[in-house]
Amino acid sequence: MYNSNELQRPLHTAPLSKRALQGAAIAFVLIAIFLLKAGEPNPAWPRFWQIRPLVVVPLAGAMGGVCYYLLDYLRYRGGWRKVVAIVLSLLVYIVGLWLGTVLAGTMWD
Repeated sequence: MYNSNELQRPLHTAPLSKRALQGAAIAFVLIAIFLLKAGEPNPAWPRFWQIRPLVVVPLAGAMGGVCYYLLDYLRYRGGWRKVVAIVLSLLVYIVGLWLGTVLAGTMWD
């Protein structure tokens, strides 16, 4: 039988918007550091070329946060499922950031 505490425990400890904002904030900080350390851009590029990466990469990070939120049900089961959920969330986040960076066209010469 189920313990009454298990039935009352919420599945998601944080709302979806919080997880998406956390993912976007981490991505924004990472791309901002990357852009600051990049040096001089190609003179042929538009004047405000940094705007696209500063928008696209945090959107990709927000999607990684959404993935983390959606895998909560596996994390709460514990054991090997928790490890799988954490590793899968991390892989999706890293691949999403990489794809967002490539999609934004950030200095991939």
